[in-house]
Amino acid sequence: MTKTELKSDAFVFLGASGDLAYKQIFPALQSMVRHGNLNIPVIGVAKSGWNLDQLKARARDSCEKHGGIDEQALAKLLSLLQYIDGDYGDEETFSQLREKLGKAERPLYYLAIPPNLFSTVADGLAKAKCLHGARVVVEKPFGRDLASAQELNRTLHQYFEEEAIFRIDHYLGKEPVNNLIYFRFANPVVDGVWSNKYIDSVQITMAEQFDVSDRGKLYDEEGAIRDVVQNHMFQLLSCIAMECPASKSHKSISDERVQVAESICTLTAKDVVRGQFDGYHEQKGVAKDSTVETWAALRFHIDNDRWNGVPFYVRAGKCMPVTITEVMVRFKPTMQPVLDEAEVGTDGYYRFRLSPHEEIAQGLKIKQPGEAMIGSTGELVIHEKPRDEMPPYERLLGDAIKGDSTMFSREDSVEAAWRVLDPILGDVTPVHKYAKGTWGPAEVDDKIKPNDGWHNPVLDESD
Repeated sequence: MTKTELKSDAFVFLGASGDLAYKQIFPALQSMVRHGNLNIPVIGVAKSGWNLDQLKARARDSCEKHGGIDEQALAKLLSLLQYIDGDYGDEETFSQLREKLGKAERPLYYLAIPPNLFSTVADGLAKAKCLHGARVVVEKPFGRDLASAQELNRTLHQYFEEEAIFRIDHYLGKEPVNNLIYFRFANPVVDGVWSNKYIDSVQITMAEQFDVSDRGKLYDEEGAIRDVVQNHMFQLLSCIAMECPASKSHKSISDERVQVAESICTLTAKDVVRGQFDGYHEQKGVAKDSTVETWAALRFHIDNDRWNGVPFYVRAGKCMPVTITEVMVRFKPTMQPVLDEAEVGTDGYYRFRLSPHEEIAQGLKIKQPGEAMIGSTGELVIHEKPRDEMPPYERLLGDAIKGDSTMFSREDSVEAAWRVLDPILGDVTPVHKYAKGTWGPAEVDDKIKPNDGWHNPVLDESD
């Protein structure tokens, strides 16, 4: 058995009292217990003045508010739970951790803490001899630009080998994303048309109907491009465009995603439009003169044989008409002699809905009644599923414990994304106002517009 196949024998999450633990980690851990995938010590670390009973109460409240309680699974989780209340700059905190780890030889550390504490924590773990055989999970944002991402990588590599670093992006853990990849490679009729010979454009829309809520201060330091484009949307684009991996190995799959990322042309100002919803400045924690974008539209080009000439459009933002993530793959017009006309704008497509539920649909041309060989596009829903039965954090935490890095971002992938985006970060382009409940600023159509226009996803009343 290789090093990467050995399971972790303890799970330690630093930042146990934080928002991420409350909204994601505790519910994921309960679900892992319910499915028989967690039976190792779970050690929370934070500086909150809490004791173990208070952490257990927090875990119960977390599960109740985010998915519901399974009493049997929760009881098991609470029996595994331990707690250390201490400062990350205090050696005593890590001495206590060393004691609680006991005979564990392969701990998994989840750094649910700000990146500026990574070095402090890693140094404390090293001095307390807590790093032998260890793995580490780190959250986005992984840097604010290329230089800071490279610095973070250098910091982590002082203590961990690359194969032991798991940079989490929950989009890669979504079942609909994996199904998109499977659908393409499992069906020759799909994979055979997946190139610039047939495809006109690809659109990826991540719309959120809500505003920044209580994240105003944090969001105002990031903006839409740093918050979701550099990570979620970039990874999704790489999954759509990658070549078929040579094998199911972690390295082979990651290699193909990275090759796409490294082939994406560096963006310039003409490839991006930024927007900010009306009333953003009134959000708690937001600077009154902020020029941070709450919406962005970007146009990417991939410089390789398969995708040369095919624009990839990415649009993401707050306060849009619906909360939905959808991919639209549009095909080029059909020009066949037997047809009376090529109806540009009504040609075929594949549509992949990733949330709030999963859906795969195909747009096909159907002849209209009469003598003329003209038609319209009808949609065939190939697959529909109400929701992902395994939430992304459950899947990804399980993979990290097993040492499976397939659905995590690698160092070269993260740096490639920042290299593409670096030139357009900040105020390189103006920020345009847009009304809440719209698809963004009108200026986008003057600068970035697909041939057939933007695809605006819709939800049924039952969704």
